Amino acid sequence: MSVLRIVFRRSKNVQNIVKQHSACMSSAPQPVREPEIKHAQIFINNKFVDSVSGKRFPSISPVTEEVICEIAEGDKADVDLAVKAARDAFRLGSPWRRMDASERGNLMYKLADLMERDAVYLASLETLDNGKPFQVAYAADIPLSIKCLRYYAGYANKNHGKTIPVDGNFFTYTRHEPIGVCGQIIPWNFPLLMQAWKLGPALSMGNTVVMKPAEQTSLTALYIAQLSEEAGFPPGVLNIVPGYGPTAGAAIAKHMDVDKVAFTGSTEIGQLIPQYAATSNLKGVTLELGGKSPNIIFADADMEQAVEQAHFALFFNHGQCCCAGSRTFVEDKVYDEFVERSIERAKKRTVGNPFDESVEQGPQVDSEQLGKIMNLIESGKKEGAKLGTGGVRHGDRGYFIEPTVFMDVKDNMRIAQEEIFGPVMSILKFKDLNEVVERANKSMYGLAAGVVTKDIDRALYVANSLRAGTVWVNCFNVFSAAAPFGGYKMSGNGRELGEYGLSAYTEVKNVTISIPQKNS
Repeated sequence: MSVLRIVFRRSKNVQNIVKQHSACMSSAPQPVREPEIKHAQIFINNKFVDSVSGKRFPSISPVTEEVICEIAEGDKADVDLAVKAARDAFRLGSPWRRMDASERGNLMYKLADLMERDAVYLASLETLDNGKPFQVAYAADIPLSIKCLRYYAGYANKNHGKTIPVDGNFFTYTRHEPIGVCGQIIPWNFPLLMQAWKLGPALSMGNTVVMKPAEQTSLTALYIAQLSEEAGFPPGVLNIVPGYGPTAGAAIAKHMDVDKVAFTGSTEIGQLIPQYAATSNLKGVTLELGGKSPNIIFADADMEQAVEQAHFALFFNHGQCCCAGSRTFVEDKVYDEFVERSIERAKKRTVGNPFDESVEQGPQVDSEQLGKIMNLIESGKKEGAKLGTGGVRHGDRGYFIEPTVFMDVKDNMRIAQEEIFGPVMSILKFKDLNEVVERANKSMYGLAAGVVTKDIDRALYVANSLRAGTVWVNCFNVFSAAAPFGGYKMSGNGRELGEYGLSAYTEVKNVTISIPQKNS
């Protein structure tokens, strides 16, 4: 069972996440509250190096607002070196290209094993750098990352082509070949998990990678780089260049020797990536972008389940989920009861130091994100939404926000249209089925959606009618490495995870051979 589904079922206390995950992790460990920062340089050719410019940038703790460490700041010069290393590693006849597919999979299994060995350290580092609760990082993010790598490791020697019965005296077959050098740009909300989602299919299919982690959360990505070298990946196969989007990120997207770019992040930046690709070498692009996911609660739903599902759909990871159920549509017959219960649930949500096991919600990732969320909360107040609870900062240190619930939200309000990416629930009322489907689809986004009802016919109708890449019925945030994820409309293009996620990392080659005909 997915760890995130377990979180939903028993999400009243974060400790239950670890208890339910005990089949995979024997017991809930104590975090390393001050994990050693082992790597803060650029990783190229299996070596950690300073940036060409010598510049560094601060990694800020979202809990204390203090500097954790200084990280080497990569830019175009460093991307050039990383791409050259990746291109050399991909050259015909290189150790990586000559490696048996099964051995490539074995290296990925080894990397996953090393992550499992160092799970406590990785979860502690993620908590320090990102601010998510240690219990969630340890019991959800780490295991899901490991499962993703193992899933794609199993695909390494199953990359089959086909034979095709063409007309004439010919033998025709297809080969699925690696694309080449893949540029990958990952976000800060799930640093380890998003890294695994990108590395899994790319490495499995035999590509090489130049990755830029988010500047807010580079530390776990750099530690994974060390583990890749320890696992035995040849030099140049995986290169990590921390830095900023306009410099390092843009350099990857524009590079003439990068054959494919994958980006996860905001829709605003996602609109730039294809432009960079088009004006350089027409490299392939996959995008996983923003969302404003509808979560539809029908009157026949079990109320306790519906409230907990909606709470988890929005507040998980502090609301910092691209697929968060951020438009909660509730049928008018049960609207008042749902609002009352949701406010009470939000008031009970524990906010504080993410290393404390009783805490459900840590800080937002940085001051910029805090400011954006607070601005949208103020817009909700000004535009007439009723504030049920929260709406203010929590404490006077760190980027904490009180769990916030707005009721009587209208479709045209900013909080109902814009991606907040924070702990702000917007509850909207609806009367009938066709109305809510139309309103749910009236968005530039189409990443995910949720439906809560006991009526299976209604559930199937709504699921089939919603313009979203993922629809969860009576659950939310259920992820598996085997199930594809991606969006409609301005939520992106392409799919990650599952067998569908492999297509973005292979080229299909047709080989046709003439068959000589002998006279009888």
